[in-house]
Amino acid sequence: MGNDLIKRLESMMPKLSKNQKIIAKYIIDNFDKAAFMTAAKLGMTVGVSESTVVRFAAFLGYTGYPQLQSVLQEYLRSKLTLTQRMEVTDLKLGSADVLSKVLSADIDKIRITREEINVKDFEEVVDLITGARKIYILGVRSASALAGFLGFYFNLLFDNSRLIQTNSVSETFEQMLGVGEGDVVIGISFPRYSKRVIKALQFASDRGAQVVAITDSIFSPLVKSATKTLIARSDMVSFVDSLVAPLSLINALIVAVSQRQRSRIEATFDELERIWDEYDVYEKMGNNY
Repeated sequence: MGNDLIKRLESMMPKLSKNQKIIAKYIIDNFDKAAFMTAAKLGMTVGVSESTVVRFAAFLGYTGYPQLQSVLQEYLRSKLTLTQRMEVTDLKLGSADVLSKVLSADIDKIRITREEINVKDFEEVVDLITGARKIYILGVRSASALAGFLGFYFNLLFDNSRLIQTNSVSETFEQMLGVGEGDVVIGISFPRYSKRVIKALQFASDRGAQVVAITDSIFSPLVKSATKTLIARSDMVSFVDSLVAPLSLINALIVAVSQRQRSRIEATFDELERIWDEYDVYEKMGNNY
């Protein structure tokens, strides 16, 4: 992880060559800028060749400079303040054609998520959910929208699903007081990671529950307590968290679970349609439409 990289560079400093020290010192002091620099740009900034930067990444044990850059970006996203996020966004996007750039970035995150997702883990998560005694769903701050979306549909699919909704740390644990073996707890968090979600997943794991983490990286602190982890790429757009790929993953999870439950939920959905119609819940389109 990035934090380990920074510490490693600091400890290695006395043993590095002159050019390696120059690169390492710049990364340590300016990791927020280095994370988005190409090897050529970094080399030009510190006064060494592009090939020297590439060799430095290999010297550190990375497959290439892009892997080193990726580690720095992961570290960066978990550390930035809102103001720093806006500054980094200016470096990444500039001010021209923001709409196109943001949409393209979101498309890219979904593509990467699709390519990297572990299908076996996904199917095993579906198995855990469909066989759970009780399902708890937790996501706070920007991830609360994802948790709420998942909770809304799971409430239609199951009679044993519970969305944890509170701004209080103590009430989070109070609402999870009965969690234990046979239960599944789904925790959702992306940089900057919520301590409340991290602690709640640790609590659930200690109680013997199966824990599913939906997060952005294997380096996420949620992974430590997770039985299964589903990775969806996220990004920061200014001070806004771009959670398009995580939402798409959650969409897929809802569909997969509903397919497993189809024979049981068809009757439930028929009853819901009758109730919605009886109590005029939804607008009915007229014949003119």
